[in-house]
Amino acid sequence: MAVIQDVLALEAELERSYRVYVRGMLKFRVGQLVYVAFSRDETVMGFAFPKEERAALVGGDPRKFQMPTASDMRFNWVHADLASLEPAEARELVVDAWRMVVPDKVARAFDMAHPDGPG
Repeated sequence: MAVIQDVLALEAELERSYRVYVRGMLKFRVGQLVYVAFSRDETVMGFAFPKEERAALVGGDPRKFQMPTASDMRFNWVHADLASLEPAEARELVVDAWRMVVPDKVARAFDMAHPDGPG
């Protein structure tokens, strides 16, 4: 069972990433691009994810993953129930979302520094 504390430290580890609060919700950004956002009650984590793959992700485990709101369907985005994720799985989703918004060379540098995956 993952909780928000399982992924908070990642924001500081991921190059170019920073934390903001928008309307009381915690979000991780690179520049102006949001790659992770948490619901106000911190039970749902929205994250960047390829549009063309999200139906398979949600269909594979609808208890764990949900489609974004109708207004967010145009974005590369999906939601996850944090309590349904393992901590390592939540960290992997955050890092993968971050990879979508940084240059490839930045992501490669992170992978070389963390060959066993995110801490």
